[in-house]
Amino acid sequence: MKDNLLHCPFAKWHVAALLLLLLLFMPLRAATVQHLTMPCTLLQGISEREYVVCLPDGYNPQAERPYPVLYLLHGGGGSCDEWEVQCRLSEAVDSLTRAGALGDGVVVICAEGNKNNMMYFDVPWWTYETYFFDELIPYMERTYRIRTDKAGRAIAGFSMGGGGATVYGVHHPDKFAFVYSISGYQRRQPLEFLRNDPSAEWRQTAIEDNNPIPRILDGTDAEVEAWRQVEWNVAVGDQDFTLEANMDLVKALRARGIRPHMTVTAGDHNSHFVRPHMIRALQKAARL
Repeated sequence: MKDNLLHCPFAKWHVAALLLLLLLFMPLRAATVQHLTMPCTLLQGISEREYVVCLPDGYNPQAERPYPVLYLLHGGGGSCDEWEVQCRLSEAVDSLTRAGALGDGVVVICAEGNKNNMMYFDVPWWTYETYFFDELIPYMERTYRIRTDKAGRAIAGFSMGGGGATVYGVHHPDKFAFVYSISGYQRRQPLEFLRNDPSAEWRQTAIEDNNPIPRILDGTDAEVEAWRQVEWNVAVGDQDFTLEANMDLVKALRARGIRPHMTVTAGDHNSHFVRPHMIRALQKAARL
């Protein structure tokens, strides 16, 4: 007689149990991440610009209520894929969704800020900030079922992107409910890895020209009142080279009567520090 374990009821039970365990521990991917391009006319020499969108489970383009939207700005030398590849964005969205922490969902837009010129601000030959507000945001609001009001729109970023998010909040406080700067590169700093970079000087100059710290300290009463209508979040690691600049940013906000949320914990300038704050930004966006 041939032995056939599959004909044995006990063996069948083991096979069924194994399949159940595999299903239970198999990562459930419900969020949809797409790497796409959009038409572009405001960046010199560029006709299409890349971006990444993360759509929540069950995203409905005809939903009665539009989704809150979180814009993410990556760090210097990265790309719009960085939030998915390095910080596992969709995995975080799926986990939060299963835990009931994202409500009906959040649409996340990851802008590309590195290719061609690594800069989030306007310089004469690269008007990125103008592109972001006059072309990227309107395109996303036409393409996806997302909120188009300040109360339903938020921005976060890491390093260069954290500085960009801060400056965007300072320049456009009517656009965002909250700003979440993670290890933000807020002002010019001497960086060894830029020593032999021929483009470093113009980029450092542009960053210092947009330094939010003196801008906040010198702001008019009307500007300060507008900044008070934004929730400011600043997170930085205790070993991060941007620690002092971010502390000065918080001091400047406090000096103008604005009470930001600052978090300083053990950590350095890397994706391990970024991910938990990305998750908090997602949770905040879900409550908009």
